[in-house]
Amino acid sequence: MTSSDCRTGARVASLPRRALFYEVGIWRSLYRWIFRRPPTREPDAEAFGYASLMTPILVAFIAVSALEIPVVDFFLPWEAVRRPFLALGAWGLIWMIGLLASLRVHPHLVAASGLRVRYGFNVDIMLPWVAIAEIRAQRRSLPSGRTVQLERTGPAATLHIAISSATNVEVVLREPTTVRLPKGVSETITALHFYTDDPRALVARAREHLPDRPRSIVEDRTARARSS
Repeated sequence: MTSSDCRTGARVASLPRRALFYEVGIWRSLYRWIFRRPPTREPDAEAFGYASLMTPILVAFIAVSALEIPVVDFFLPWEAVRRPFLALGAWGLIWMIGLLASLRVHPHLVAASGLRVRYGFNVDIMLPWVAIAEIRAQRRSLPSGRTVQLERTGPAATLHIAISSATNVEVVLREPTTVRLPKGVSETITALHFYTDDPRALVARAREHLPDRPRSIVEDRTARARSS
């Protein structure tokens, strides 16, 4: 058996585990959203959402899923067929609501311990402030629609956590840092780009925590103007 066959077999074997992980994550997020019990966070942590672009799309899917249930009930006369389809439709509806809930109850966090970048329940990257050299608001469009993308440029690697093929915050790391990605994969990166609904506010709040951050040209000019 070749190494490629072994990797394929491992991926196939992990599918049930990944499916269970997603199912549990969806239902747990829905529970937390309904009962207003967000995951435990530091007392001083400030949350920044990222679901504004995805919400209209998910709401549309939820509306379509809700309409499918009475349509199926009306057009399928066979009881033995109708019941499984109704159960599947109800499960799909709840699953989509849970997906939306997962984006709401797992926001990005800016806390004393560091910057926590998330996407639902399956992306959770914690960067301590000492690991960050610079953070800035910068919008970038990506060619792929995947949420998690890794871009390699020579020895450097940039991790993108995108929403609708876009990021708007760039984090430059002081040195290569290993982070854990979905599916249990670890990668060493030198920069992290992600999306938030209010990039300027997040960057401003994050910069308050950066140790020994060099001032930008604009900040230098402002400081000189105030002293003169």
